[in-house]
Amino acid sequence: MKLGWVGLGNMGVPISMNLLKAGYSVTVFNRTASKTTELVAAGAVQAKSLEELIQENDVIFTMVSDDEAVKDLYFSNKLLEIAKPGQIFIDMSTVSPATSKEIYTAAKDKGIGFIDAPVSGSVAPAKEGKLLVLAGGEEETYNKVKKLFEPIGKMSIYLGESGSGSNAKLAINLLLGITVQGIAESVLFAEQQGIKLADMLTIINESAVGTAISKMKTPAILEDEYPAAFALKHMAKDLRLAKETGELNAIGNSAHHTYQEALANQLGDLDVMAVIKELRSKS
Repeated sequence: MKLGWVGLGNMGVPISMNLLKAGYSVTVFNRTASKTTELVAAGAVQAKSLEELIQENDVIFTMVSDDEAVKDLYFSNKLLEIAKPGQIFIDMSTVSPATSKEIYTAAKDKGIGFIDAPVSGSVAPAKEGKLLVLAGGEEETYNKVKKLFEPIGKMSIYLGESGSGSNAKLAINLLLGITVQGIAESVLFAEQQGIKLADMLTIINESAVGTAISKMKTPAILEDEYPAAFALKHMAKDLRLAKETGELNAIGNSAHHTYQEALANQLGDLDVMAVIKELRSKS
């Protein structure tokens, strides 16, 4: 099974690298050709064009920033027009379920398989091959490609019809956004009452509410430095998509509002934990 990969951002590079390490033939394409250098050095083939990549491969992965970029790729750049019946496309972007369903329908009309398979996890789990792959689409198509998810993640879960993977990704990121805001509110409240940040974070991490995310973000909070592992702008986008897709309740709406304000206040390129800067500025 020959694989193509389109979109080499912070996640695309380590994920496709793990497919290479697992012994798969991987052809890569990115609009910024320099982003393919590391993968080509590791054995990937660099396609000169999208047409070349699609013509030479059986399964094509796509992973780009948002709904607009995904639609541009599949429709404006005519991926589906170039594709041949029997090929399978796997989109690992975080987009709205409506976008996933739109592409699935267009692909099915041409006899092309399509799976929406966003991942839960950031750059470190991507490098380690420990992502969680959330898959939607036809189960028969999923079964044909599920072995490809083994080098990528610790688990892949088939969730049902097209759009199910996208829905699940929005749901888990809704919880992530709420959790990160909760951590920020807790330590800021403690700080206002005279409790040191380091002490409060120790209390959180050693208590029943301590989580992998609270422990992961502790150094950033203590240093007040927020290089992006998962950029705040992506969380703001995901919460907006969740709100557009279904009804949010009180906590979800609060998180959506906070992250949109943080985005408006130029915090988007920092890590999601930089939401603490937005909350601190309001206190």
